[in-house]
Amino acid sequence: MNKAQLVEAIADKVGGRQQAADAVDAVLDAIVRAVVAGDRVSVTGFGSFEKVERPARYARNPQTGERVRVKKTSVPRFRAGQGFKDLVSGTKKLPKGGEVSVKKAPKGSLSGGASASATVKKAAAKKATTARKAAAKTAVAKKTTATAKKTTAAAKKTTATAKKTTAVAKKAAPAAKKTTAVKATAAKKTTAAAKKTAPAAKKAAPATKAPATKKATARKTTAKKTTARKK
Repeated sequence: MNKAQLVEAIADKVGGRQQAADAVDAVLDAIVRAVVAGDRVSVTGFGSFEKVERPARYARNPQTGERVRVKKTSVPRFRAGQGFKDLVSGTKKLPKGGEVSVKKAPKGSLSGGASASATVKKAAAKKATTARKAAAKTAVAKKTTATAKKTTAAAKKTTATAKKTTAVAKKAAPAAKKTTAVKATAAKKTTAAAKKTAPAAKKAAPATKAPATKKATARKTTAKKTTARKK
């Protein structure tokens, strides 16, 4: 039985083919939306629909037999209710006279639609919470990225300053070496000149002192002569 045949099967019970098609579409849409949102749809006597997480695994390609890696995914799962199982297995017989085979909902459960409203509200709340968390994570990521960019820029500036300082130091080093070399050369020249001047000074010293000694000796001789004459 396909969807069109299902619609035809219930058309007489709901007042027409169009009403049956709308009812089938509405039921299927409600089930799909609830399962996608992570809720479990349970119909007493029929079964339940739920979302199941399937972990990553290895499978084999049926055509080639090659081992293939299958990623983690989510799949819908239907579990038949006990009443449905009993009817299929033959433990219970299908009711006759057009009665509904699935157990009817208890009285009052369909009066206000509270269950459906609660499901919709839960789904909306989950979506809003997820959106807020995603926005908060995005904001934190943007701030972290901006901080990292600023830190990188500061590091680049510091590196550039260090390079400039190194370059200036390298330029200043030859000048300092030249200045030291000039000073050393001047000191050597001064030392050499002093060494040359020293022997000349030593030689000139006796020549300067000799006349003074002769004069003193002559004075002493003259004094002795004068003393002898007086005697």
